[in-house]
Amino acid sequence: MLAPGAGRSYELGAMRGVFKADGPETDDRYCISEWSVEPGQPGPGAHHHEDNDELFVVTEGTMDFLLDDEWIEAPRGTFLLIPAGVTHDFANRSDEAATAFNVFIPGGFEASFKSWAEPGVSPA
Repeated sequence: MLAPGAGRSYELGAMRGVFKADGPETDDRYCISEWSVEPGQPGPGAHHHEDNDELFVVTEGTMDFLLDDEWIEAPRGTFLLIPAGVTHDFANRSDEAATAFNVFIPGGFEASFKSWAEPGVSPA
């Protein structure tokens, strides 16, 4: 069990990732994380994952998601399934806080952050 807000956090400019379970905890079968983006700020930038599906549930505020070439406004409670290979992004275009719960299948996603960010510290 983890308390609200608990986990391994990575400050990435206007974006914050909190990893709840990944790697050895799940045998890399899946990764569970939360992503928060400050009001009016972009997310990670358009990208895709060749071998990984992603699930998102917006848990606070409204986020905008890019799926292929279309931006979709996603208020709290919205569920999104992003299959492997689909170009995607997310951003907070609103003036309020926004957070999404994320499942990354299979796991191992957190390992990429360890190479350039320390938990709880913004990358240089």
